[in-house]
Amino acid sequence: MSQALSRQGLSRRAFAGLALLPVVGCAAPPAQAQRGALLALPDFADLAERVLPAVVSISVTSEARTEIPAELRGTPFERYFRDRQRGRGPQVMGAGSGFVIDPSGLVVTNNHVIGNASRVQITFQNGQDYTAQLVGMDELTDLALLRIEARAALPAVAWGSSAALRVGNWVLAAGNPFGLGGSITSGIVSARGREIGAGPFDDFIQTDAPINPGNSGGPLFNTAGEVIGINTAIYSPSGASAGIGFAVPSDLARGVIDQLRATGRVERGWLGVSVQDAGEPGAARAGAGVLVAGVERGSPAARAGIRQGDQVIAINGDRVDTSRALVRGIAAVAPGQTVRLSVLRNGRPMDLPVQVGRRPPPSQG
Repeated sequence: MSQALSRQGLSRRAFAGLALLPVVGCAAPPAQAQRGALLALPDFADLAERVLPAVVSISVTSEARTEIPAELRGTPFERYFRDRQRGRGPQVMGAGSGFVIDPSGLVVTNNHVIGNASRVQITFQNGQDYTAQLVGMDELTDLALLRIEARAALPAVAWGSSAALRVGNWVLAAGNPFGLGGSITSGIVSARGREIGAGPFDDFIQTDAPINPGNSGGPLFNTAGEVIGINTAIYSPSGASAGIGFAVPSDLARGVIDQLRATGRVERGWLGVSVQDAGEPGAARAGAGVLVAGVERGSPAARAGIRQGDQVIAINGDRVDTSRALVRGIAAVAPGQTVRLSVLRNGRPMDLPVQVGRRPPPSQG
């Protein structure tokens, strides 16, 4: 792994009350002060005992693809070659983490953990193994949902609100680092709303709770034992934890997982425009809203009369100040619905109704 942002493909409410020694008019001796500081640290043992049974290790197996020799492509021998190679390719193994959100057997993980796996094996803390089936995946948020046929009700964890997080809050990361099995680490929220270049829906929680290869897809807990993030990436010069980890916030993940659970896929609204913040360098004019830098031919935006140079300032009356806010706002609209875009054209305000289209898959741009 290079010194860069890397996704890791290997991969009792329990905040103890502060127990401080009483002050009786004089400074405590050094040894007593040290003991008081130790007593002030949180103890996560009860929390770990409660949540770890719902955290799973994930092992994936996939067939390595064999390249068809160029001289055989388009010839009668191509099919023969494919038939010979089918099922005989070497097995590629990987490991990651996940967590159960429903006792019936629904497991959340990262999309990049699953990849093109031909077999997914899930192991619980008690050693029980299950073969999982893919319910659906979403490349843009790097999330996936699996299902296992449980022999009995499974331990599960609940979603929490990532919006309630504050920088400095304690968090715990659980998962399968380096394939070692159930493990838990602690740290704090270092930052919120991080954009790391992963995609248009970047909104990561940054934490210094140690996250390592194999932790991908595992939960990030608050001190109530609620899932407030899914551990997804780290920044590391060495390949191991450098104290900078990133998790998909639960408020984003929950909506994606609900869609995957209902239909097996995620549908997002789409305008068909390229945009930039109106005030950023290179924009045609500075000012409020989001500048339309280009309009795709035949797109929903083109059919609605949106033009290059328009400045979008609101969606259905809700103000948008950044291109990322516009993309996310439209993505949240179901394809086929009509929204009202408030725009400025040559300084003149106008409202344009737009029937939102369906966002193409990432592979199609």
